[in-house]
Amino acid sequence: MRILLIAGLWLDGSAWKEVAPELEARGHRPVPLTLPGQGGGAASATLEDQVAAVLAAVDAEDDRPLVVGHSAACTLAWLAADRRPEKVAGVALIGGFPSADGEQYAAFFDRKDGVMAFPGWGPFEGPDIADLDEETLRRVAQGAIPVPEGVAEGVVRLSDRRRFEVPVTLVCPEFSPAEARQVVDAGDVTELAAARHVDYVDIDSGHWPMFSKPADLARLLAATAADAG
Repeated sequence: MRILLIAGLWLDGSAWKEVAPELEARGHRPVPLTLPGQGGGAASATLEDQVAAVLAAVDAEDDRPLVVGHSAACTLAWLAADRRPEKVAGVALIGGFPSADGEQYAAFFDRKDGVMAFPGWGPFEGPDIADLDEETLRRVAQGAIPVPEGVAEGVVRLSDRRRFEVPVTLVCPEFSPAEARQVVDAGDVTELAAARHVDYVDIDSGHWPMFSKPADLARLLAATAADAG
């Protein structure tokens, strides 16, 4: 199955360089996406520009792909399910939850000079980065791409209720499946609370398993693709 891979904030398609070969070895066809404003040029890119890039990748496929979103990009994957529910075989969300209609996409940190720069590892101290070695922390920080404020401050728009029929797999890295279920059941994630098919799977990692546990992550995504196919 074709698997579209969308990394989170400050990352481009190269974030999946260790995951992609593992997926190929399992018979799948990974497509790491580099988004406008995050390695794809267009420093003035907007959220809709990024959504359009994801939809173009979906539309380019003859068969229905699995769309994978990491962290904030879980919302981008879910937007693909909303805009193309008939063309998406399933959605895998890694370490994040999709925003609801009318919410801002990812304005989590200060914006300056038109961008939201990587804030350093300080805000992520603890379980998020506990499994990343010093070399990985240095490399990721040096390669971090400032996110255009038009992306971070973009407003999420969802309209097609058929998205709730698209199967969802929530990959739980720094939190457990039980903790994720608790958040959803409490009504804090309205989109997943309304989804008809949500599976919760665990991975023993921090927030960035594509760097720390690429083989384990690929195994989970391959199993998700097999179920979706």
